[in-house]
Amino acid sequence: MIKDIQNLTIGVEEEYQLVDPKTRELTSYVTEILDEGSLVSENDVKPELLQSQIEIGSNVCQNIQELEKDLSRLRLLIKKYANKKKLDFIAAGTHPFSHWKNQIVTDKTRYHGFMDSTQYVGKRMLIFGMHVHIGIKNKELRMDVMNQMRYFIPHIMALSSSSPFWQGEKTGFKSFRSIIFEDLPRTGVPEIFNSYQEYHRYVKTLMKSGSIDDPTKIWWDIRPHPNYPTLEFRMCDCCTSLNDAISISALIQALVAKVITLRKSNQQWRSYRGSLIHENKWRAAQKGVTSALIDFGLEKEVAFKTLVSEMLEFIDDVVDDLGTRKYIENIQEISKQGSSADKQLKIFEKRKRIEDVVDFLINETTKYCF
Repeated sequence: MIKDIQNLTIGVEEEYQLVDPKTRELTSYVTEILDEGSLVSENDVKPELLQSQIEIGSNVCQNIQELEKDLSRLRLLIKKYANKKKLDFIAAGTHPFSHWKNQIVTDKTRYHGFMDSTQYVGKRMLIFGMHVHIGIKNKELRMDVMNQMRYFIPHIMALSSSSPFWQGEKTGFKSFRSIIFEDLPRTGVPEIFNSYQEYHRYVKTLMKSGSIDDPTKIWWDIRPHPNYPTLEFRMCDCCTSLNDAISISALIQALVAKVITLRKSNQQWRSYRGSLIHENKWRAAQKGVTSALIDFGLEKEVAFKTLVSEMLEFIDDVVDDLGTRKYIENIQEISKQGSSADKQLKIFEKRKRIEDVVDFLINETTKYCF
């Protein structure tokens, strides 16, 4: 086993939605919950941009098994404190029908500053994601892995898709969150950087010119985190199922491990134009696991299920070293049975009641917690 694979620590941030179980609407109550929750550590649970959002951050975990236990703990913790206020919470990329105009901005300087700088675009950011951090101490290795992992952004995003509705309507997309998010600057597929120094110069230019005041305002789908020795994967909708969240995190870790092993043998995954990756990202956002993505080598579209099988074969020689085979096997199930977005649409079609979708999300969010 390559030493760098052994040291691939993992952590996850998730953004949840606080809802009233009677009306199924988003409710602006996060401050009251956090003020009362003396057991809630500042590092574990934080307010987000809007008062109807609540963000959790896992511990830095040495393996996927630790992460599964910690995310389960945090989801049950949020449910406990929400239920004390006669509220509940859901994990999904968008709320099925609540409107962004009805949300209250959290009273923090950072969030007011975000709204001032983004104006109308920022007001529409009623979206919820999952961010996966993989620990990579070497800065040059971090950049190299980011360059190679760009290709897999659409594949990972499709598996996590959980935002088919927007303001009470079917959007025709499985990940509408990703469409809304790319209204912001410095989002989407990152550029290729040949060194950490080149990336550092890019950040310095943005800061000296007044475009950003700190590097956390670079919101790419993958970025080297400015404060931690991690590569942060930001393309995912918040996964409704704990099982899916853990499996997708395990997939990201395994893909990172694989490209590191290739590098050690003087090989690497081929780099492709960002515009081509964006083509696949659009397809993935629209049809999720039922999409056909472009195989850039073959120069033709290929069914997503086929590409998932090929991706799992690609990482097969590292998953046992990581101890994640049982979690990786669920990736194939998501591609066959559908992501949260597919399940939400199926629930809606039964009675055409959008409230039924919220009920499904409430139940599914803690269904597999222990």
